Amino acid sequence: MSESSITRAFEGLRERGRTALIPYLTAGFPDLRACEGALRAADEVGDILEVGVPFSDPLADGPTIQRSTFRALEQGMTLPGTLELIARCRLRRPVVVFSYLNPILRYGVERFLRDAAALGVAGLLLTDLPAGSDPGVEDAVRESPLDLIRLVAPTTRPERLSVALDGAEGFVYLVARLGVTGATGELAADLAASVGRVRAATGLPIAVGFGISSAGQAAAVGRLADGVVVGSALVDVLGGGGVAAARRFLEELRAGLDPAPVPA
Repeated sequence: MSESSITRAFEGLRERGRTALIPYLTAGFPDLRACEGALRAADEVGDILEVGVPFSDPLADGPTIQRSTFRALEQGMTLPGTLELIARCRLRRPVVVFSYLNPILRYGVERFLRDAAALGVAGLLLTDLPAGSDPGVEDAVRESPLDLIRLVAPTTRPERLSVALDGAEGFVYLVARLGVTGATGELAADLAASVGRVRAATGLPIAVGFGISSAGQAAAVGRLADGVVVGSALVDVLGGGGVAAARRFLEELRAGLDPAPVPA
C-alpha cells in the first residue's frame, strides 16, 4: 500500500515544527447546512478531520456528543448520508471516519471500505472494536486504502498496548483521561507519562483527545503529542453559536498550537 495522506500530513507538519489540529464534528449536526459549513471551516483551519457517524447507542460519548448524535439521527442522518456529506464538501484535508462498528456492519464492511476509499477517506476509527476482537474486520480495513486508527487509554497495560498497536496505521488516538468524551477544565496529571508509554510502543504519531476545550489546553497537549483532537468543545460552540463561532474557536486553537515567531 502506498503512503497514506495521514502519514504525509504528519510528515509535513513535523518538518514545519507544527502540531496537528484534528477537529471532530458529528455528521449532520446541528443541521446539514451548518455541518457542511463547519466541515469546510475545519478543512481550512485544521490538519486532519474526524467525522463522526451518528449512532443510537453511543456508549463511549459524553452528553455533548450524545446530544449531537441524537439530533442528527432525528434529522435522518445515516452512514450513507455521512459519506454523501463528505463527498459534497470536497474536503482537502485527510478525513477519518469515526464510527461504532454496527453501522459499518449494517452497511457492509467491504462496501463501506470501497465507497469510502472512492471518496478519498483516509482512515477509519472504530470506537468499539478492541484489537483482536474481530480479525476479519481488522484485516479488511488494513488491506484497504484506509488507515486503521487505534484508540488507546491511559490505563492500557504495557502488554496489552503492544497488542492494541499491532497493525495500527496512520496515528494512535490516545484518550487523555478516563471516562467518556466531554470538555473539561484541566488535563490529566499523568498525561505526559501516558504519551511516553505509547511512544515507547510505536513509531506512529500520537494524537491526544477527550476533554481538550481551550487554546491553552491545546498548547499544553501539543508540547507532548503530535496531534490534538478537539470534539465536544467544538460541537458545543457550533451548536450554540453557529459556523462563524466554530471557525473562531478553531482559529483560537490553531493560534494556541502555533508558537509565536521570535522577534528578530
